[in-house]
Amino acid sequence: MIVSRRPRAQLSPFIELLWASHPPFSAQGGFRRELVLPTGSVHIAIRLDDRPLRLFENLEDVSGSSASFAVVGGARAAAYIKDVSEPVPTVGALVRPGAVRLVTGVPAFEFCGAHTPLGDLWGSAASELRDRLGEVAFPHARLDLWEALLAARLPRVHGIHPAIAESISLLTRGAGVGTIVERIGYSHRHFINLFRDAVGLTPKLYGRVVRFSQVLDGLSIRPMASWADVAAEGGYADQPHFNRDFREFTGLSPERYGQLATRGDYHVSV
Repeated sequence: MIVSRRPRAQLSPFIELLWASHPPFSAQGGFRRELVLPTGSVHIAIRLDDRPLRLFENLEDVSGSSASFAVVGGARAAAYIKDVSEPVPTVGALVRPGAVRLVTGVPAFEFCGAHTPLGDLWGSAASELRDRLGEVAFPHARLDLWEALLAARLPRVHGIHPAIAESISLLTRGAGVGTIVERIGYSHRHFINLFRDAVGLTPKLYGRVVRFSQVLDGLSIRPMASWADVAAEGGYADQPHFNRDFREFTGLSPERYGQLATRGDYHVSV
C-alpha cells in the first residue's frame, strides 16, 4: 500500500510530493531487484524497520552493498539498481528542483548520483525523526507527521532563487541554455554554477533528463505508439539520437525496456 499527496501550502514551494508505503504482512521475500530510471530530481527516503537500503553496482553484482536507513537520493542522469526482495515501511519526499539546499542545508551537486545518509546532514535529528515516524502505525498518519516534521525544519525560508525557478520552467518547456542565460541576465558561467548548486545537474543535462522523463510520461498515455513517433513527439531530431539518450539514461535499449516494463514505468524489475 502506497499513499501520496501534494504538501500543504507551507511546504509546497520546496516539496513536490510526499509519500508513505506500508507493505502487506504477507509480502514474500526472494531475490528481486529493480532498475530505477532517472528523473533529475532529489528524493528523501526513510525506511522504518531494521533493513537498510541495498544497492547494486550493475546487473552482474549479486552481493550489493548496504546504504543507510534514511537517505537523500541525489539527482541522476543514469539508472541505479536496488534490492526490492523485502518491502519495508518507508516515508519519502520528492524535493522540488532548486529547493535542495533549502531543505537539506547542502548544495544539490553534493548529492549528485549518490545516496547520502540523512544522518550525515541532520545528525542525531535524523534518527530521532525516524524513531518518531516508526511509532505511528498507519500510512496516512505517518504522512501527516512527516509533513509536520519537515515543515518544522523550514521556519524562515520563503522560496527558491527566482532565476532558478524561471530556468527550470524554461528547461521543462525545451528552452536552450543560451536562451535562458540571455533572458535572466547572468553570465553563462555564473548561471551554470548557480543552477548546479541548486539542482545538482548542469542545466543542459537536466534539460535532457527532463525531456527523457516527458517521453516516459507520454508512453503511459499512449502505450501503443511506435518508438519513432515517441522520439519525434519528444523533440528528438532522429531515432538514433533518441536511442542514445535512452541507453545512456537507463542502460537499456527502448526495445529491451519494452520487454521488461509497462511503458511509462520508472521502476523496472530486472
